[in-house]
Amino acid sequence: MGAIKTIFFSILITGFVVHPVQRAHSGLFSRASMTTEEERELGKEFMFYVKRRFPLIEDPSIVNYVKKLGQHIVAQHPSPPFEFDFYVIDEDVYNAFAGPAGHIFINSGLIAAMESEEELAGILAHEIAHVLCRHISERIEQSKKIGFVTLVGVLAGIFLGGSPAATGAITSGSIAAGQSLALQYSREDERQADQVGLKYLTKAGYGGEGLLRVLEKIRGKQWFGSEQIPSYLSTHPAVEERMAYLDTWIETHPEWSKSGKWQDSRDFQKVRAKLIGLYGDTDTARNIFDAALRNDPKDAIAYYGKGLLLDREGKKEEAKQSLKRAVRLLPLDADILRDLGRVYFHMGDYGSALKLLRGALAFDSKDPEGRFFLGRAQMNTGDLQGAIETFKALHVESPDYLPGTYYLGEAYGKLGNLPEAHYYLGMYYKEKGPSKNARFHLKRALKMFAKDPQRQRAIEEALKDLPNSKKSDDKSKGAGGF
Repeated sequence: MGAIKTIFFSILITGFVVHPVQRAHSGLFSRASMTTEEERELGKEFMFYVKRRFPLIEDPSIVNYVKKLGQHIVAQHPSPPFEFDFYVIDEDVYNAFAGPAGHIFINSGLIAAMESEEELAGILAHEIAHVLCRHISERIEQSKKIGFVTLVGVLAGIFLGGSPAATGAITSGSIAAGQSLALQYSREDERQADQVGLKYLTKAGYGGEGLLRVLEKIRGKQWFGSEQIPSYLSTHPAVEERMAYLDTWIETHPEWSKSGKWQDSRDFQKVRAKLIGLYGDTDTARNIFDAALRNDPKDAIAYYGKGLLLDREGKKEEAKQSLKRAVRLLPLDADILRDLGRVYFHMGDYGSALKLLRGALAFDSKDPEGRFFLGRAQMNTGDLQGAIETFKALHVESPDYLPGTYYLGEAYGKLGNLPEAHYYLGMYYKEKGPSKNARFHLKRALKMFAKDPQRQRAIEEALKDLPNSKKSDDKSKGAGGF
C-alpha cells in the first residue's frame, strides 16, 4: 500500500475530519439539520464507495437470509424513513454497524460466533434502531461543515475498527490541522437504540436474550492489547451498562424470557455453517465441524459445513461424501442438494450435477445459485439454448446476481449472438468493473442494436452511468472464481 493510501485509510478509522470545503453542486450539510433525502444521497455515495473497497459477501443464500431477517424486523415499524438493506462483510472480527440511510452491515466473524437466530435478530434490531433514531444524521450535524467527498470516505471506514493507539495518533494530527470529530455513539444513543430495538424485536417474535448473549460474547472475546479490542466496542460504548439494562429488562418481561420462535431455525444453522466452512479460518472450521460430529454423528448441518470446507480446500471426493451424508439425513433440503450438485459440477460430472441441481430447484425454483450452476452445467454439455433460458430467468428474478449476467453474455457469444453477448457482458462490467471493459462492450452493443431504439436507449443510459475517471477500476474484479 502506497504512502498516500496508508495515510488515507488511517484517517478513515479516526472519525470525521472536518474541512470547510462543501460539495459545490449540492449544498448538502450546509444547514444545521440533515433531511432524510440528504441522508439518502449520502447513503448512495457511501455504498458506491463501500462496494468497491470492502469485501462484501455476495453468496445469495447467506445475504438473502440476513436480508429476510432484517426486513422482518423493519416491517414492525409502521413507516420507516428509509428502505433498509443488509450486507455481510467478509471479516473474521466482531463488528456490526449502521451506515447512513438504512444500510446495515454485520461481519461474518460475528455471525459465526452466534448460536441462534435470536442472537442475530438482536444485533440487527439494535443497528436498525440507530437508523430509526437518526443517530448517524445527528453526528453528522454536529460536525458542522464537512467536505462531501471526505465525509463519504470517512463514513465508509469509521466502523471497520482500529486500535485506540493508532486512532489517538491520527486524532492528534487532525486537531493540529483544525477540527475533528469521532463518530462514536454516546451512552444515550446506545440506551435508546436498545430500547427501540427491543420494541421491534419483540413485535417480530423474539426476546432480548439473544442480544444479551451477543454482547457477552463480544465482551468476553480475549485480547492481549489495544490492537485486538473487538471493533464493535470501539464504536458502541457502555457495553457493561447495556448488558445490565438488558438483564433487568428480561427479568421484568417474563413473557419474553423464552427463546424467540425462530431461534433454532435450520436456515440460520446452514448460513452459519456456510460462513464458517467457506469464509472462516480453515483449521478452526475443521475443529468446529469435527467436534460437532463427535458430539452427534447424525448432525446433518455439520456434514454440510464440512463438505463445503473440503470443497474449498480442493478435496472434491471427500467433499462429495460429506455432502452425500448430509443429503441422506436431510433428503429434501434444497441448499444441500444444490451444493452437492455444485461439487459434482466442479468434478466434471455434469450429468450428476444436472440431476441434483434440477432436484434442488424443484424445492426452491428461484434459488440464484441453483439456477446459475444449472446454466453452467447446460453450457458444458452443449445445451446452449437451455443455458440461455436458465440464465435469462436468473437475470429477471435476481438481476443483482452478476455471475449470471456474465455467463448469459458468454452463452450468447458461444451461440453466435454477438449483440446480446456484448450487451450482457457490458452490463456485467458496468456493475463489477473495470469501466473500460463495460464501455467497450456497451458501445459494440449500441452499434449492433442500431434498429432497436428501445435497447439503444437502455444502453445509452447504462453508458451515462459509467464513471468518467479510472478510479473505479482500481478495485474492480473480473469474472474469475465462478
